[in-house]
Amino acid sequence: MSASAQKHDVFQAIADPTRREVLRLLAEKELPISEITSHFPISRTAVAKHLQVLSEAELVSGRKVGREKIYRLHPEPLTELKDWLSYYEKFWENKLSILKHIVENPSMNVNKSDETDKK
Repeated sequence: MSASAQKHDVFQAIADPTRREVLRLLAEKELPISEITSHFPISRTAVAKHLQVLSEAELVSGRKVGREKIYRLHPEPLTELKDWLSYYEKFWENKLSILKHIVENPSMNVNKSDETDKK
């Protein structure tokens, strides 16, 4: 990161569905702004603003090639997001394990509910 603080962090940058789609497009290959814009029902100026947010979060960079600016993805900052989400995976995995147990053992669950009804 530069001496000045980032204006947008990774979480802010990916909060918008348009920016997430821009990242997906750039994951496939480097693209000029004109080609990125062709994928959205918004103006070139709006796409440029989204690219600016992504640039400030250091997720993309642009370089001049002739009259166009070509953008490329820098996925490294996404590791912060991955690390943050990995903490919460244990909750999802626990819920999925419980669901799997319920689905695979329906007779055990019926018996438990029967016992509750008898009380």
